[in-house]
Amino acid sequence: MRDGLSDADLLSRHVAGDPDAFGEIVRRHRDRLWAVALRTLGDREEAADAVQDALVSAYRAAHTFRGQSAVTTWLHRITVNACLDRARKAASRRTAPLAETERLEQLIEPHESAAAPAERGDLHRELLQALSTLPPDQRAALVLVDMQGYPVAEAAEVLDVPVGTVKSRCARGRARLLPILTHLRPGGGGSPPSDGGRNRTQGASVPPPAGQSDADPVKGGGGRA
Repeated sequence: MRDGLSDADLLSRHVAGDPDAFGEIVRRHRDRLWAVALRTLGDREEAADAVQDALVSAYRAAHTFRGQSAVTTWLHRITVNACLDRARKAASRRTAPLAETERLEQLIEPHESAAAPAERGDLHRELLQALSTLPPDQRAALVLVDMQGYPVAEAAEVLDVPVGTVKSRCARGRARLLPILTHLRPGGGGSPPSDGGRNRTQGASVPPPAGQSDADPVKGGGGRA
């Protein structure tokens, strides 16, 4: 009976006391939230904890939702903030390079089996290893735009920053990745494509599905409740 209800209706029912409404929201969106968390953090355990933190926060803060954005945008904003909190904390306790490599071995596509061609897995691990060198804010922008397929305007809404900030973070991230990934581009060279407001489905400088800091840190949504 809940399949025909909108996300906003389900959230309203949850606030009104329906014990199953929030579970239906989670069922609808958990796969994309997991994909964003995994590609942003590069670690399955950290990603799982971030999604759990985000969903607990959303569950408790549902009464604050005012409908100024879509429920899915609200959930993604909370999840991205939970991921960035964890990424910044992890930066202060960075493990040895060997441990980082071991974690990268787990980063096959969330919906792709281990039977995928070995060369694709090797390529994806190399791309994700390069992505992990970026500052968290740049990484989050590229995950949303270049890996998850969000238009820049929608990514800006998720991150709760201006469109120009998302474009800047993506441009800086791509510029930092290009020297690392040039050998993976067809022909082994070239410049990164300009950002036209919608991501590329098959990319050159970043994975197709994930110093100097940026201004306008991520705001809104999330923290732990």
